[in-house]
Amino acid sequence: MNLEARVQRLFQESLETRRRCQTLLAGPLARAANLVVESLLAGGKVMSCGNGGSAADAQHFSSEMLNRFERERPGLPAFALTTDSSTLTSIANDYAYEEVFSKQVAALGHPGDLLLAISTSGNSPNVVRAVEAAKEQQMEVIALTGRDGGRIATLLGDDDVELRADSDSTARIQEVHLLCIHCLCDLVDSLLLGTEG
Repeated sequence: MNLEARVQRLFQESLETRRRCQTLLAGPLARAANLVVESLLAGGKVMSCGNGGSAADAQHFSSEMLNRFERERPGLPAFALTTDSSTLTSIANDYAYEEVFSKQVAALGHPGDLLLAISTSGNSPNVVRAVEAAKEQQMEVIALTGRDGGRIATLLGDDDVELRADSDSTARIQEVHLLCIHCLCDLVDSLLLGTEG
């Protein structure tokens, strides 16, 4: 097995996936950034959730918003629903793992807030339930999905935004999701602070 050739192939697959998504996601990413800014300017906050690598992405997004991305600015109200182990385990133990995010959204979400829901398949039961809870709270949703968008895609309304990575590979989808998160952060900063460079 030629490991260097394998690395070259993996890089090429990633580049091809991101190139396809560049055109498909430019408009939806701009809409998503506008949703975030409108929510923040109206006093809203952004909650994010996902499982595994998507949980890491949810936390990555909230840290870039709350602290800063590439430019100095005041922190923006965002938090990941994946970080409170006592809350997660008590909900999973007392109810079901499918409710670990939705119960938090129901308790903490208000009309005008946003949910960033991340699921590479679009079918993660606890993320699906979080989207349902967000809709019950009259919150808008930005969904990072892959494949065919799964169940989450069917729950989204006209005011929501789906950022669907055009791939069936979980790794390639996650790579696109991370790029989308960085694009969102950059666009939010540009809308709030003006363009730079």
